Amino acid sequence: MADKIFRVNMTDLSTSVEDVPADWAGHGGRGLTSNIVAAEVPPTCQPLGPNNKLIFAPGLLSGTTASNSGRISAGAKSPLTGTIKESNSGGTSAQRLAKIGCKALIIEGQPQDDSWYSLLLTPEGITVSKEEELIGKGNFAVVEAVEKRFSGKIAVLSIGQAGEMLMTGANISVKDPGSHIRSLGRGGLGAVMGSKKIKFIALDAQNGKVDIADPEAFKAANKAFTKALVDHPVSQALGTYGTNVLVNIINEAGGFPTKNFSTGQFEGHEQISGETMHDLIVERGGKPTHGCHAGCVIKCSQIYNDLNGKYKTSGMEYESIWAMGADCTVDDLDQIAEMDSIMDDIGVDSIETSVAFGVAMEAKVLDFGDSKEMIRILTEEIAKGTALGRVIGNGAGSVGRTYGVARVPVVKNQAMPAYDPRAIKGIGITYATSTQGADHTMGYTIATEILGVGGTADPLSKEGMVELSRGLQIATAAIDSTGMCLFIAFAALDDGTCLPALIDMLNARFGIGLTADDVTNLGKSILKTEHAFNKAAGFTNLDDRLPEFFETEPIAPHNAVWDFTGEEIDTFWNF
Repeated sequence: MADKIFRVNMTDLSTSVEDVPADWAGHGGRGLTSNIVAAEVPPTCQPLGPNNKLIFAPGLLSGTTASNSGRISAGAKSPLTGTIKESNSGGTSAQRLAKIGCKALIIEGQPQDDSWYSLLLTPEGITVSKEEELIGKGNFAVVEAVEKRFSGKIAVLSIGQAGEMLMTGANISVKDPGSHIRSLGRGGLGAVMGSKKIKFIALDAQNGKVDIADPEAFKAANKAFTKALVDHPVSQALGTYGTNVLVNIINEAGGFPTKNFSTGQFEGHEQISGETMHDLIVERGGKPTHGCHAGCVIKCSQIYNDLNGKYKTSGMEYESIWAMGADCTVDDLDQIAEMDSIMDDIGVDSIETSVAFGVAMEAKVLDFGDSKEMIRILTEEIAKGTALGRVIGNGAGSVGRTYGVARVPVVKNQAMPAYDPRAIKGIGITYATSTQGADHTMGYTIATEILGVGGTADPLSKEGMVELSRGLQIATAAIDSTGMCLFIAFAALDDGTCLPALIDMLNARFGIGLTADDVTNLGKSILKTEHAFNKAAGFTNLDDRLPEFFETEPIAPHNAVWDFTGEEIDTFWNF
């Protein structure tokens, strides 16, 4: 069964299943979403208007037995940043979409009235239905209802109340194998889905399967690839302690942004660390290791139970724990877990929203460390769309503008994640030059600067950091196109068998002859496509800059400042 493009026009509620254009045939995941956005979305369009499009695409290896290949990409013009946007997530949707035979789902137009809709995708095509029952409901209720409504193994993509209200911190939620929530987190794509008046998308693969051109070669390559992943020490640490293993490591490095990026270490780091969380999970009968999609061999997720041993949340990431924790000076994991669960339910990005809380604390809207007030604002203000709820629900930049705060840690209006660029300089280059606003996943220099993966680099030195970020951004764009989890990069950087095995899998899947150079060139072409879209949208090199306070406020304990010149940053694009 040849893959097809599935298209829905929400203006007239028409649907079509189309052949894949030759220009898109070699793309998947981020490469495909960004190429479709570049080809079909006017760069200057209003992101919440009818001319923006929302695209979902499985990766090139999604739906196969390849380890860690369960990531789905979503793309659009971001209402948060105004740039091109791709966000990816685990869960069950990528594998179902691939088995349906859907190369990409393109959602365009906008309904003419106030009706809400749902979509059902099967190998036969798309069904558009009016939706009334689930409007105003959170993601947990949506997933439960959709699973009851449709028999069989259904994957679900949905938005919570924040997406319905078009908040630019809204995300799109993705059901995982256990009905927990994963997130297409950054850039406000939940608001784009809300602007199309789509509450949820159900994916029913029925008995569909992905064809492999050379099954034996694929199996052999996957075996070598899997061994490289499970043998790597970082993979093993992630499997034991989750991504939250980084709390103590980054705090020790002095790059753990605390109290709205005013210092680089948090006194309460031990209480919110991965080691502490692991012990709490075991003590309460949760699961310290858990895969967010079928076929994951790293299993950095976990299931966190409350004091009474009842399920509270799943997949509490380092970024979320840092943002609710150190950035807002909260040192109670149970309070953080409560907030994580609420954010999953109402559908807001846990980085953007938590950093927005940090800025609001700076503005004295609430006190630093007041997790009870954070919980109240999430449930009583953001979920209900009050004025304060919308200010915070629209992200850190929105809070800064509303309350006149000078220290607002954003690039292209997107909140910075959990690494201070004064103390860990390579990640600052990624934040500045990323085509999608501040985003650690675009070029994870932490691997080399802090973890010593793929070589070593002094995080306090500027030397080689532009090149480090550039190389990783190129590689990441390619990885994001395969459907692979970013965490394969640790093994790929250190183990000489990993990347060749990945390329062998791609060749066996499609019956082609890619080389390592082809993969690098793919990454370069994706970055250049995204950069060209942004330039056409009105962005210039002056948008590739960090906020001024990073240059003027030294951060303890190293008393470091951000000291790259604009000219040095601009050399990033010399490739």
